[in-house]
Amino acid sequence: MERRAILVLIDGLGYETAIGRLGYMEALVAQGAARRWRMRAALPSLSRPCYETVHTGLTPHEHGITGNDMVRRSGQQSIFDVVREAGGTTGAAAFSWFSELYNHAPYDPVAHVEVNDPALAIQHGRFYTHGDFPDYELFLRAAVLTERYKPDFLLVHPMGADTVGHRHGGRSSQYANQALEIDKQLAVHVPRWRQQGYTVFVTADHGMDEHGNHGGAIDIHTLVPFYHVGHAAGGIAEEDAPQTAVAPTVLKAMGLRPPPAMRTAALA
Repeated sequence: MERRAILVLIDGLGYETAIGRLGYMEALVAQGAARRWRMRAALPSLSRPCYETVHTGLTPHEHGITGNDMVRRSGQQSIFDVVREAGGTTGAAAFSWFSELYNHAPYDPVAHVEVNDPALAIQHGRFYTHGDFPDYELFLRAAVLTERYKPDFLLVHPMGADTVGHRHGGRSSQYANQALEIDKQLAVHVPRWRQQGYTVFVTADHGMDEHGNHGGAIDIHTLVPFYHVGHAAGGIAEEDAPQTAVAPTVLKAMGLRPPPAMRTAALA
């Protein structure tokens, strides 16, 4: 496959915190090296439904994952499936719910924590089960996957912002500091991934309110950033974007045709 992509899905990082704390990403936008959209998360703005929306381009009403307690395999065609069907390889350094959605449900922490199986949707997976798993270590595992297996599509899913947000609230100093830590990791790894030939996308599943909650329709729950590093135009997009645009945008950047179910147009 000629074009490869990495999707960094930052769990629980709201839009305002992102544009205020992700200094490296905002520098790329200012320099014209990345384009940023304000994106509206699907409803309910919960993690498992939004994970599926990001990867299938369907709303929770359409794909059927409508709550965090719905532990089952996805029944839809995801980015992982499209890449594999085109002859590409896939990988993920991510929370165990992604293993449940696309590989095995329920998750067995011994059997599924590390997988290398060409028959799976996520062929090269490194999964974790605790929200306090350090973002630093998560990014290192993603870097190892790119060095060792060179997947055509790689999901990188740090959980630190969500964990800290639930514990201290989305207006807390701890939450802001966690966003700064994530930006530090992006500043280390994004340039390396770009040198390896990857187009890099950075977004979030949902935001976080001051009470440490999300799931509703208010802006602080639903507004998240979407960065396309390497976009030809760069800068800030004037229009907002729906979360259903993530999957077709990633596939388009890889030179792959989105399946018919992904009806939202790719972001230009």
